[in-house]
Amino acid sequence: MSGSVFFLHMAGAVALLLWATRMVRTGVERAYGNLLRQRLRQTLGNPILAALTGLALSIALQSSTAVTLLIGSFAGLGIVTGLSGILAVRGAEVGSAFVVKILSFDLTLLVPLCLLFGTAIFLATERRQWRQFGRILVGVGLLILSLEMMGQASEPLRQSTIVPLIVGYLSGDPLTAFLLAAVVTYLFHSSIAAVLLLTTFAARGIVSPDLGIVMVLGVNLGSSFIAPMLTRNSPPAYRVVPLGNLLMRGLGSVVLLCCFVFFSPTLEMLGSDPADRIIHAHIAFNVLILLAGIPLSRLILRATEAIVALQSGKGDEEADEESSLALSESSALDASALDNPQQALANVTRETVRMCETVEFMLCRILELYEKADRRSIDALASLDDTVDRRHAAIKLYLARITRHDMSEEEAGRCQELLGVCIKLEQVGDIIVRNMLAHVQKKMDRGVEFTAEGWRELSSFHASVLANARLAFNLLVTQDTETARELVMEKDRLRDVEKETSQRHFERLRQGAEQSLETSSIHLDTIRDLKQINSLLATFAYPVLEERGLLSGSRLKSA
Repeated sequence: MSGSVFFLHMAGAVALLLWATRMVRTGVERAYGNLLRQRLRQTLGNPILAALTGLALSIALQSSTAVTLLIGSFAGLGIVTGLSGILAVRGAEVGSAFVVKILSFDLTLLVPLCLLFGTAIFLATERRQWRQFGRILVGVGLLILSLEMMGQASEPLRQSTIVPLIVGYLSGDPLTAFLLAAVVTYLFHSSIAAVLLLTTFAARGIVSPDLGIVMVLGVNLGSSFIAPMLTRNSPPAYRVVPLGNLLMRGLGSVVLLCCFVFFSPTLEMLGSDPADRIIHAHIAFNVLILLAGIPLSRLILRATEAIVALQSGKGDEEADEESSLALSESSALDASALDNPQQALANVTRETVRMCETVEFMLCRILELYEKADRRSIDALASLDDTVDRRHAAIKLYLARITRHDMSEEEAGRCQELLGVCIKLEQVGDIIVRNMLAHVQKKMDRGVEFTAEGWRELSSFHASVLANARLAFNLLVTQDTETARELVMEKDRLRDVEKETSQRHFERLRQGAEQSLETSSIHLDTIRDLKQINSLLATFAYPVLEERGLLSGSRLKSA
């Protein structure tokens, strides 16, 4: 096999591995993401539970980077402390290492089973959660298949005359091998893929265990850079946890590299198989960093906060003011495009998407304020409604100027559709600020808390509305029929869920639950507001369905 053919086969196998890992992660996020976030919030108060939760979440998502970004956002919003966040991320790194161990077993029989059942489940139902479960199964099947492809692609390297020279050079220059592994891992954006590639080479005798362990340490260094780079433009509070993980994991990999090179410890305790030695070294490294991080985490947190403060160079209030100013000044509504209705409507779509992003943030943030609120947070969220109103007014005037030019029937219809979307988004913003923020203020003034069951109901209902909002926002761009159908079906489902939730709430009142009595009006009003928001967003689907003849004229039965 020529070198170009080998690289083509190996690149295809690695690409399939990365894509399959993404399929599993996005499937888990879409089907169970809100439940996982809720569980994560509940356990992050205890550092030990935080580490265990991070471990479990990393196995579920097959990505420690995704967990790091999620926990970093929680720390940025003040939901968790930086200390618990750093330990949770350390647990996530251990979980990611365990995923590599699981995938190292012979799982070839699962490939046809996962592909068969996953495809059948995905095609057999319209229910989102079941479809995502099918997506997860397909992703697992493709992931295992990619490992087989990597093994087959690397087989010819055994007879290569060039590979021993490259491996020999890297074995004699551990620093280069360490840095090469770090760079490759950063480019992959996946430590799992990088370690599995190493174990594939080790299993075929291409890479020695000693070189493999040096490169595993480099993998951990490269992986620790991913989250800090992705959050480099985020507010300072969001960068603390990713940067803390970089200090612990990155510095730990450098220290252990020095120890391994200078002391050359025996590898017998890591197993007899070369691939197992690399995997066990990866697990042992992350467990060691987790254990070392427990007593050192406070010191790491202080150092991280100091570094972030130096990097930011501005106070939070000044940064927020500049961010808000930039948001209000930027606009896609180019007056020079008005003579071209098609281009002008594309500009309106872009500006409407920006409105969607602001409304989505408001919808995400409001539930967090139900948990933990202060005057500054309430005022900050209320100010976003002014941004939504300004964008709505600007889009309305821009659309009015477009209609002065000759337009096709299709362009006129799109113009009316975008105007309707903007009106609905403005109404959603008003509900969040005028109604739901008032509930937050009332809850804060009274000092009351929801019952555990009531809070679960609210969180679950909010999660469904948020998921539907994202569907509606995507539909604005994709105009996809299946997404439109799913959005309308979700509206009907949530109507039934709202009835069941209200019945359970009244049952708690009948049983004399004091907490339910104190928060009854807030609970019911919040459910009503969320249902109204969902109904407004579901109307995004109507023009798409009507255009394709899939919308009934009335829900009333004929007499």
